[in-house]
Amino acid sequence: MHASLKSFITWSRPHKNLLWLSLLLCSCAAVANLVIYCLASTLPTALLVLNMAALACTWIQYGYTRKSIEFQPQELADRLLEVQENERHRLSRELHDDIGQLLTAAKLQNEWLKRRLPEDLHSHCAALGATLDETLAKVRDVSAILNPRQLNSLGLEASLRAHLLKTLENTPMHWSLECQQHLTGIPEEMAVAAFRVTQEAVTNILRHAQAQNLLVRLQRLPQGLSLLISDDGRGFAPAANPGAQGQRGMAGMSERIAQLGGTLKITSQSEQGTQIEALFPWAPRALERASKNKVLH
Repeated sequence: MHASLKSFITWSRPHKNLLWLSLLLCSCAAVANLVIYCLASTLPTALLVLNMAALACTWIQYGYTRKSIEFQPQELADRLLEVQENERHRLSRELHDDIGQLLTAAKLQNEWLKRRLPEDLHSHCAALGATLDETLAKVRDVSAILNPRQLNSLGLEASLRAHLLKTLENTPMHWSLECQQHLTGIPEEMAVAAFRVTQEAVTNILRHAQAQNLLVRLQRLPQGLSLLISDDGRGFAPAANPGAQGQRGMAGMSERIAQLGGTLKITSQSEQGTQIEALFPWAPRALERASKNKVLH
């Protein structure tokens, strides 16, 4: 996504420069014609009017073009992230509803066959049933990762705890989730961003870090929601431009945080672990709502 945004901005610059050049040439031509007309009176009036009309049309076209194709980088990044999140929700529904139902139907068919086949084939049906159960569980896990439905019902803390329990249950990693204040009243877009950043960080830790201990800490601060993710793994060299250097997970995390006007700090050294610190600032209305919830609790 970061690369797509960068390529769009790079693509738009030559066209903007060409438009400015056209405006400059038309302006110079019109001024030169006007000077010639005033000094020598040899330029036909109709030609002068034609040049002035062309210049006026060019400026009008420039105004309409600027309004129609000029995108702010932040607005474009927000739209891309919104499209990505909507696509995840769509895929999650298809996995849960369509593929999940097909697998459930296959399980029922397998049970029907098992009751009618000779006893010496029952073990094969049992193996098939176990495979279907495992596949259905995997589909549900992927669906939950794509669309954490529990965020709306359980809240950010409970959703993160459920995700960590499910993701790390068969690993030797020791983990801890610390929430030092109540996290009610967190805006939905902030909760989704914090969940996705943690999700991506945990995935990277499992793939690359070989860590034994993991700490995730959420804290409500006056300036915003603070997220700390720390591990004692192998560490890595954070890139200045993660998207261009192949660190797509880090690039996605950075874009999500930047979308909300937040900050991201990554500290990592070889064999000394990694620490990710993210701060999601309160929006004016969210700050008012968070303050009220803090008083109530």
